Amino acid sequence: MKICIFGASSAHIDDLYIKAVEELGKKLALRGHSLVFGCGATGLMGAAARGFKAGGGAILGVIPEFFQEEGIEKIYTDCEIIYTDTMAERKKTMEDEADAFIIVPGGIGTFEEFFEVLTLKQLGRHEKAIAIYNIAGYFDDLEKFMQNVKERKFITFECSKLYKYLDSADAVADYIENYRPQGTPWQKLKIGD
Repeated sequence: MKICIFGASSAHIDDLYIKAVEELGKKLALRGHSLVFGCGATGLMGAAARGFKAGGGAILGVIPEFFQEEGIEKIYTDCEIIYTDTMAERKKTMEDEADAFIIVPGGIGTFEEFFEVLTLKQLGRHEKAIAIYNIAGYFDDLEKFMQNVKERKFITFECSKLYKYLDSADAVADYIENYRPQGTPWQKLKIGD
């Protein structure tokens, strides 16, 4: 299975996140999976790639050409690379290539990627697993926020079943491997008229 991991590119984060994502990547690779990611060499993107490499997994990196031209981010080069023209094309390529998504701690870009794949799933554009790896409680406040959104009826209860918070690499791997789409029609996932 091709697994897309969205996560931080920052090289300044606590090492506990780096180690956890490297462990996750290695575990997934040893279980026969491959990685699709944003091709960054630092932060949790780099950790995922190093983990997959250590486990012998195939790696596909997707990155806009201007990242290389402008030196925006250090690129992980020990993999197959697809260069895109835009950030939107980068995301679409990763979304299309992936069979499942794992969200690990990150910043603005990671949140944007999570909400995009969640929105697409809510609208019935895909039925792929979305796992949130809640390392050291990083996503606790997001979980509380999403509960608040649900209680105030900005999203349906069914929508909250489209993704799952998990707190160990084993739980994430098991969830991805055993995931079965619910087949809920998109009309039940949206609040409208």
